Amino acid sequence: MFTIDDLADRLGGYLPHNEIQQVKRAFYYAEQAHDGQRRRSGEPYVTHPLAVANILANMHMDHQSLMAAMLHDVIEDTGVGKEALARQFGKPVAELVDGVSKLTQIAFEDKAVAQAENFQKMVLAMSRDIRVIIVKLADRLHNMRTLGALRPEKKRRIARETLEIYARIASRLGINTIRVELEDLSFQALHPMRAERIKRAVSSARGHRRWAIRQVQNALQQSLDDEGLPGTVVGRQKHLLSIYKKMRDQRKSFNEIMDVFGFRIITEDVDSCYRILGVVHNLYKPVPGRFKDYIAIPKANGYQSLHTTLFGAGGMPIEVQIRTREMEAMANNGIAAHWLYKAGQTQHPIAEGSHARARAWVKGLLEMQRHAGDSLEFIEHVKNDLFPDDIYVFTPKGDIMELPQGATVIDFAYSVHTDIGNSTIACRIDRHLAPLSTRLESGQTLEIITAPGARPNLAWLSFVATAKARSAIRHALKHQQQTEAVQLGRRLLNKSLAEFETSLEELPKGPLASLLAELSLKSEETLLESIGLGSRVAHVVARRLLDLLPGESPAGEAEPRSHGPIVISGAEGMVIKFARCCHPLPGDPVIGHLSVGKGIVVHRAECRNLGELKGYPDKLFALEWSDQIDEDFPVALRLEVESRRGLVAELAGLVTDADANIERIGIEERDARLATVHLTLAVRNRVHLARIIKRLRNLSHIGRISRVGN
Repeated sequence: MFTIDDLADRLGGYLPHNEIQQVKRAFYYAEQAHDGQRRRSGEPYVTHPLAVANILANMHMDHQSLMAAMLHDVIEDTGVGKEALARQFGKPVAELVDGVSKLTQIAFEDKAVAQAENFQKMVLAMSRDIRVIIVKLADRLHNMRTLGALRPEKKRRIARETLEIYARIASRLGINTIRVELEDLSFQALHPMRAERIKRAVSSARGHRRWAIRQVQNALQQSLDDEGLPGTVVGRQKHLLSIYKKMRDQRKSFNEIMDVFGFRIITEDVDSCYRILGVVHNLYKPVPGRFKDYIAIPKANGYQSLHTTLFGAGGMPIEVQIRTREMEAMANNGIAAHWLYKAGQTQHPIAEGSHARARAWVKGLLEMQRHAGDSLEFIEHVKNDLFPDDIYVFTPKGDIMELPQGATVIDFAYSVHTDIGNSTIACRIDRHLAPLSTRLESGQTLEIITAPGARPNLAWLSFVATAKARSAIRHALKHQQQTEAVQLGRRLLNKSLAEFETSLEELPKGPLASLLAELSLKSEETLLESIGLGSRVAHVVARRLLDLLPGESPAGEAEPRSHGPIVISGAEGMVIKFARCCHPLPGDPVIGHLSVGKGIVVHRAECRNLGELKGYPDKLFALEWSDQIDEDFPVALRLEVESRRGLVAELAGLVTDADANIERIGIEERDARLATVHLTLAVRNRVHLARIIKRLRNLSHIGRISRVGN
């Protein structure tokens, strides 16, 4: 069995004696704290933290990370608190342990909420110290290695969580060795029979193809030696999940997948990488479109390598990766390479760059966490953000931006800065104007056009691909709705108070404070927002405020007086909406209906849907159009026409000449001679509509014209 002395011997290769002693002291402390506790397998519990520390030792992590690994379950599973750990081992170690520990003191509604809350807590700890996630990944890896003792349903739940979150985080941080093992262990737990069959097939294929693999490896090595280029050729095998995904996505059997085995060439410097690429392309013909240069443009996690696919003997495809020793260390250890080089007291640009990228990613997670409505929404954003396929686009200054596959112009704008995304109105792709929903491709140059008063559009949520853009749009829309609801709530409450010859500003603060306490509301804005969104009736709130005034209540003195309708301009945004049933236009007599959660819905006064609301007079408001409206409104028309060729073009030309737009058109054939045209136009007001209808009536083949509205 692996012991603390075995670990100390391994640590002697890169840690000083005094730091090794601190790691041993943490082990003995954990051993005492977990005394009497055993794992499901029956082993003493302390074997788990020791194994986690051993995984971190493979990555040459620092002594504080190793101490945290030893102690990572002490807070969660024993009576020892964070303060006690801080006194014993210092604040950094205690913070690391606390960051990895679950929220065991809180009772959650279900497993999904618990998972989301625990992950959110870990992200906050990661923002202070990125080592938290490395310790957590090592902890999860050993748990996956020892899943055998658990119930099948628990195995599957843990494996699914590992695959959806932790394997992707390992990939995002470039820790490839942990990522591959987590994926394969999760695959084996979720689909044990499929994993076993693929494992046997790979073992069998290795035997059948051994001669061909050795021949290619020798040919590659001989070519390097002949050219005098430093490099070592090693064979590599695709892992189980990667093979399974390829079989599933391409609908192929195992025997049809030829690139199960590949080769990696490790050399000394970047110049040699490109020279070796030329040698292998001379030796075997490259497959068109299968070359990727991740040295010039690294992946988001800092990964660098040259990838090429070649036609080998008999047409067998050969995947070759070419990289330096430093790039190999980065590919295997990712962000952990930062501590590997730090342990050697050297600063390496690849490792430092990876660490900076990881911190930028965590900063992005924090921004998403602030914008998310709750922990479940946050974890969904994170899952969406962890897909690894990237494209690379350029800013007008030539800077490279990394975005996920399927990203749009809006995703690019938000990746530059949230404020730029919020104020985007247009864009140019390669100097040509393009729609904001355009899917981007690698190599394009983007220029974002912004305007100071612009705001995000709800429709953007239907096409954005990145979690950062989605959470920022939702946050901005929510803030916009809150602001507009507060403004509308103030107008509605002041209108009700005006009936008693007062206003919110004229009332003393006492009654308002008493009402907020009575309703358990935090602030005046919260009250006004609830009125604006229709959750509270302004008239009832006004009467209660007046009842709370000291002395005789003005609410009881006289009948309230009417002070005219609310004026609307059509630009109130998210809290004043226009009913689709009757399509009100400026100039129409209108009535407002207060709808819970939506604000005021504007109807034409003759709309039949208002009949159901006559019994709720407190929710109906007299409205009046502003004299200054500069906006188009939809209106639906029904035209009885004679069928004829070119009818649609004729109608479109007439409407355009009248300075209006057709939003929708549909034709319903009644018989061989007559048809009904359903036309939805965007017009300025009732007068504008009348002018269009007059022009339509002048056409001899158009009979009856009616405005649609129930």
